[in-house]
Amino acid sequence: MFLHTHPYKPFIHNDTVKLIVGTLPPPRFTTGELKEGDVDFCYGSKDGQLWPILNRIFELNLKFETSQEAIDQRKRFLKQRKIGVCDIVAAAKRTKIDASDLGMKHITLRNVLGYLENYPKITTLLFTGGNSKNGPEYFFRKHLKEHNVVLEKLVDEVPRVHSFVHPKTEVEITTVSLTAPSGAANRAVGSLESYKQLKSRNPAFTTLDFRVLQYEKHF
Repeated sequence: MFLHTHPYKPFIHNDTVKLIVGTLPPPRFTTGELKEGDVDFCYGSKDGQLWPILNRIFELNLKFETSQEAIDQRKRFLKQRKIGVCDIVAAAKRTKIDASDLGMKHITLRNVLGYLENYPKITTLLFTGGNSKNGPEYFFRKHLKEHNVVLEKLVDEVPRVHSFVHPKTEVEITTVSLTAPSGAANRAVGSLESYKQLKSRNPAFTTLDFRVLQYEKHF
C-alpha cells in the first residue's frame, strides 16, 4: 500500500482572495521522480492543463520545464493576482500507484475551514473538479458536514456555483466547481451541450478552448 502524501504546503498569503482547491498531484510529485517537463510546484504535471489554461488567459509566457524559474513564475503570478492554492487532501493510501481520485483510500483531509479562518480575505474557492466521488467538491462537502455547514446552490449548470457562511468568521464564501483541468475529464466536456454548440460553430474548437472560456470568467 502506497502512502500518497501531499508534497506541497498550502500557498496562501494575507491578501489572498481566491483559493484553488484540488485533491492530490500525481504520486511522482511525492516520490520526487518527476518527468521531463514537470514543474515542481502545485499543478505542475506536464500532463495537467491548469497552467496552460492560465498561461493563455493571462498571456504569462510561462516556462514548462523542471526549473526554479518555472516555479518562481507561477508563484509571482499567484501573489500578484491574490490567488492561493490549498488542496483538500493531505494524504491517502493507494493499492495502485496512479493519479486516480477514485483510487484514494483511507483519506486524510486538510482543515480548509481552518485556513479560511486564518485568511479571512478569501471569498472564493475554485474547485478543480466537481462533486463526483473523491473530487474536491465532494470532499469539501464532507468537511463542511462535520461542522454542520451546508452549501447553498446558486448556479445549477457547469460550472456549478454555491455559497456558504464560514461558521466562525461569518464571511460569505462562493465556491465554483470548474471542469477538471485533466485529460480524464475530456469525455465529460464533450458531452456538455454548451461545448457541442461551440464545436458545431467552429470544428477546430477544443476541450482546452472550452476550459479557457470557463476559467477566465472566474480567475
